[in-house]
Amino acid sequence: MMDWELRYAAHPADAKSYDTDRLRNDFLVEDLFRKGKVKMVYSMYDRLIVGGAMPGKEGSAIEPFEELKAEFFLQRREMGIINVGGPALIKADGEEYKLGYKEALYLGSGNTDVVLFSEDEAKPAKLYINSAPAHKKFPNKKVTLADAEVAVLGSLETANHRQINKLLVNSVVETCQLQMGMTELKPGSVWNTMPPHTHNRRMEAYFYFEVPDEQVICHFMGQPEETRHIWMKNDQAVISPSWSIHSAAGTANYTFIWGMAGENLDYGDMDGRKPSELR
Repeated sequence: MMDWELRYAAHPADAKSYDTDRLRNDFLVEDLFRKGKVKMVYSMYDRLIVGGAMPGKEGSAIEPFEELKAEFFLQRREMGIINVGGPALIKADGEEYKLGYKEALYLGSGNTDVVLFSEDEAKPAKLYINSAPAHKKFPNKKVTLADAEVAVLGSLETANHRQINKLLVNSVVETCQLQMGMTELKPGSVWNTMPPHTHNRRMEAYFYFEVPDEQVICHFMGQPEETRHIWMKNDQAVISPSWSIHSAAGTANYTFIWGMAGENLDYGDMDGRKPSELR
């Protein structure tokens, strides 16, 4: 079963006036994983779709919803899937792909039938999904952490020692515009994407997981000169406009998946800001 919703874009001058409820309603994505269901949030920021699925052994199909005006979901789109649960099986046009924990799959445009399965219903798969418009078909490809391009940044002294695993990026797999990866915070570190940045060429979405029980994430957004924050829990995502920073601090270390869509594939394309400039 597919559930979907539409999220409109906002001008930064308007977003300044949003209260807590409006910020959460517009940017926070909750309840991504419900047994036997697929949830999709269609954002007007570069038309990125953020989704989640927790299929059973009978399978959950990825189907087009009304707003796409498409015969099948990937008719004009590409998709990235990262498994953050039990063993998964994904069938795409007769091909089968098994995804273990923290493994990724890229599906190019033109795949007509995509069905998601959990191999063990006692340990269901939790499949986090990003999808962006695509103008060209590229081959499907599974990517494991061993295949990732890895960068280690930050330090324990600044509480941001982290490993960035670039999974579905143009140096690892061909895509039209979608880029996805996973950042793991080292024990004792809590800050991500610090120093902060924006990039007007791309929007971004963050999905937080491995957040310990009773611990939380404070995600910071907004223009550097006038920031806002959203308190988040485990297995929740947040949409970040191109004009917004996207940084967070947790009450314990955690892992998050970042996904981007926009006009280029340059991972290093960002406009950095010093922490001392934030307001």
